[in-house]
Amino acid sequence: MTLSRKKRSFVLTLLIPVFLLQGCAINYSFTGTNINYELTKTFSVENFFNDSGGGPANMEQLFTESLKEFYQRNTQLELVRNNGDIQFLGAIKRYAITPQATVTSTDPNLPDRAGQMRLTISIEVEYLNTVNEEENLKRTFSFFKDYDPRTTSILQVESQLIEEIFQNIIQDIFTATVANW
Repeated sequence: MTLSRKKRSFVLTLLIPVFLLQGCAINYSFTGTNINYELTKTFSVENFFNDSGGGPANMEQLFTESLKEFYQRNTQLELVRNNGDIQFLGAIKRYAITPQATVTSTDPNLPDRAGQMRLTISIEVEYLNTVNEEENLKRTFSFFKDYDPRTTSILQVESQLIEEIFQNIIQDIFTATVANW
């Protein structure tokens, strides 16, 4: 029994996309990573140093631990002390508080002053991928947050600003390394 031309053409129209799609694979991850966990199993983070000359004494430890925690939460990689398949090292290179906007004083005897201050942190990161050395990179990541010095002092908001800045920098590092954006 033979199929009519219309039926054959209909069957071919359905089957051709099925055969074409069998050769395609789509990898999707809820965290956005493209890590091959069969080859890449571990990561290590060297202690970051504070070469900026500013900031609180525990800033480098806070950044190092935050980076470790982020990768543990968002990948299946195991944290090892040294020589991971993926390695992070670097230093905090800049910690700066700068005025951003001036406020004119209504009293002619008082000088103009800052109406907004900006805390900027820059971190130089070296990323080594021992499984795929083409992905290695050395780059500086930077982020800032503003605060109003008329209503608060840096001592009141410093730890919160640092935490928010670190969250943004770590997300940028994650995107640039294992998400390959």
